[in-house]
Amino acid sequence: MKKELRPFHDIAACDVCGRTILKGERTEPFLAPGGTRHSVCDLCFVRAEHEGWIRESAHDQLPSRSSRPLERRPLLRRLRRRAPDPVNGRPPEGLDAHPPLAEPGDAEVETGGATADLGSPPTASAPRREPPQNPRHVRGVPTTAEVKVERALELFNASEHQRTIAGLTRSLGSPMVRAVPDPEAPSTVTVLVAWELSWYRYRVDLGDAAEPVALQGKGDELSDIKEGLRDWNAGLDADGRVVIGVEPE
Repeated sequence: MKKELRPFHDIAACDVCGRTILKGERTEPFLAPGGTRHSVCDLCFVRAEHEGWIRESAHDQLPSRSSRPLERRPLLRRLRRRAPDPVNGRPPEGLDAHPPLAEPGDAEVETGGATADLGSPPTASAPRREPPQNPRHVRGVPTTAEVKVERALELFNASEHQRTIAGLTRSLGSPMVRAVPDPEAPSTVTVLVAWELSWYRYRVDLGDAAEPVALQGKGDELSDIKEGLRDWNAGLDADGRVVIGVEPE
């Protein structure tokens, strides 16, 4: 009996779509997550990768096992620093020769809603000085009486009170002026401007840079003025400014 020889061909199918693989058609072996080997046709490569299957040819490029997260030691143990032995300079037994490196997130620890930096030693902050509630600008005060009077008249002529006196002069005439330091207040000069029917007394504080000139009193009778303030030593110049040595007309 003559035997008929026929080509032998295994019937294979795609493990994704189940289609029979035609003769000459290429397939690719894939590995499932459990390690099972599957045959996948060209049309189902994308579906196999979507299911998490890996090409067998790329299996050697993958790590043999998944990486384990680094074990984190307790915070207090990681913050412990090596204390040298005062005798031989070596660390005490039971402690690491080198302190562990700080890990991210260890430098900052929340304490009561605030963030404290454990990586740097605490520094003592200088006490903060609060500014005064009502700060007062202070000027230097001259020492001699003559300089005090000159400085007081400069402040008076620069104030609005000088314009008041100049306006009264146009109706009442030239006034009599007395400028003398106050014996009870070393930084104060009294400026008295008087006419026959009225007088004005001002206080000039040489140490006050904010409001140095202030009206202390006024009246209508010259008899109300102390005798020590009636020795006139100043007057008004042609511009209505109070100056020393000008006698009233």
